[in-house]
Amino acid sequence: MADAIRVLLVDDHQVVRRGLRTFLEIQDDIEVVGEAADGAEGVERAQELSPDIVLMDVKMPGMDGVEALRRLRELDNPARVLIVTSFTEQRTVVPALRAGAAGYVYKDVDPDALATAVRSVSAGHVVLQPEVAGALLSQEETNSGQGRGGSLTEREREVLGLIADGRSNREIARALVLSEKTVKTHVSNILMKLDLADRTQAALWAVRHGVTG
Repeated sequence: MADAIRVLLVDDHQVVRRGLRTFLEIQDDIEVVGEAADGAEGVERAQELSPDIVLMDVKMPGMDGVEALRRLRELDNPARVLIVTSFTEQRTVVPALRAGAAGYVYKDVDPDALATAVRSVSAGHVVLQPEVAGALLSQEETNSGQGRGGSLTEREREVLGLIADGRSNREIARALVLSEKTVKTHVSNILMKLDLADRTQAALWAVRHGVTG
């Protein structure tokens, strides 16, 4: 399993962690490397184990999932975080995504869909269930990047459209016949010009303003 996607499970309910582990460990390309019962332990384990993906609950005692996300970003931990939770309220969804979550799915998600989400996030995609994307869009006021779309170059708009399509940097590079390094530079410029924090916000900005790949 040298090329397996390394996953860390962070949830305060042992039965949930056990269920996730049982299912994920039967996947040929996914390896569960550890577990944690709250956000603080999750951050510590993520630093120790260097997982590719962290499956994180939002509501946990002590340090919750949103604060754990912020802490991982402060530490420049490269793990991508997929929120797996039963909470659907906007006041829960939006802060998690703004803190840097790469995806947000519910605990009642079909097991195969969860495995697909893990693979997609690992590949650099943003994974949002439709109602989650809607919740974030409804909260995003146009002052975030408003009027700045005109400052994007034609190439940056192409890259932004492909981000909105859920493409990874590698896939964008292949589609536009560019190097991944060049794509990364374009992505950084897009985020800077639109005053956005991450690819999730960029994808949603693109959808809202009709920029498609």
